[in-house]
Amino acid sequence: MSKIIKFQKQRSIIVEGLVIKSTGNWYQVKLDDGQQLHCTIKGRLRLRGIKTTNPVAVGDRVKLDRVPGQPEGIITDILPRHNHIIRKSTKLSKLSHIIAANIDLALLVVTIRQPRITAGFIDRFLVTAEAYHIDAALVFNKIDIYQPEDLEKLRQWAAIYRDAGYPTFDVSALTGQNIDELKAAIAGKINLFSGVSGVGKSALINCIEPGLELATGRISSYNEKGRHTTTYSEMHPLTIGGYIIDTPGIREFGLVEFQKHEIAERFPEMRRYMHDCHFNNCTHTHEPECAVKQAVEEGKIPLSRYDSYLRIYNDDYLDKELWEWE
Repeated sequence: MSKIIKFQKQRSIIVEGLVIKSTGNWYQVKLDDGQQLHCTIKGRLRLRGIKTTNPVAVGDRVKLDRVPGQPEGIITDILPRHNHIIRKSTKLSKLSHIIAANIDLALLVVTIRQPRITAGFIDRFLVTAEAYHIDAALVFNKIDIYQPEDLEKLRQWAAIYRDAGYPTFDVSALTGQNIDELKAAIAGKINLFSGVSGVGKSALINCIEPGLELATGRISSYNEKGRHTTTYSEMHPLTIGGYIIDTPGIREFGLVEFQKHEIAERFPEMRRYMHDCHFNNCTHTHEPECAVKQAVEEGKIPLSRYDSYLRIYNDDYLDKELWEWE
């Protein structure tokens, strides 16, 4: 008589983990025991009133259903976030896209040259970080190629943003200059790194964590714009503790989900004076007895920052413009 062997189906279990990579429909999740699983999303997550193209983002803590020993799982729930950064989807304009969640520090990598970055671009990034209650800092890269006039501009810009309360770092990913100072600031934190293509973001991350060996691009001699090398968001663990979230390069930086009356609150320099205005609903544009305009005239608020405020406030496409990612 033949021997009949019965196999009992292995039951799945619910575990928690951290989303460290997003490639569209698939997510890489790091479990608390260090294992990594390739995961999809349970369909109901898309139907719970989450009006985004990606209900799950890099940096999210999630619950997932998995069978022990199997390399895949299904994300069933998202644990509460303490913050996130969101943008409009470039393909589905009525929906939004979450860039990353649970960020301790958002760093914008910029350069004075190759490629040149405008103050308006920087200010829009900082305004967005303020809106989502995320600490922000500026990293001026490529200081090894700066000419005397570039160094003077760097000094002026760094002073403006430090006075506003934002840490600034002057570094060279090529030579390693001042990298230790930057590493000390990000150690043990979840750090979002953003910047236009060509500022050396990937090279900078490689300098901070050499073992990653991220691909880097070159600057076009025609338009001084970089070629993007990061195509999706991914978290990289740091040997000094914490993570770096590497994101695709930004080509333009617009604001979304902003109301005009909220913009002044996102400028720390203006917050210091705006409540002293004569009118409670002062827009700080044309009203008399405006404490903000008075502070600008007295040099207490940099003119460049006030100009950025006016450009954002007068933007007819506010709430319509998109973050555009390459």
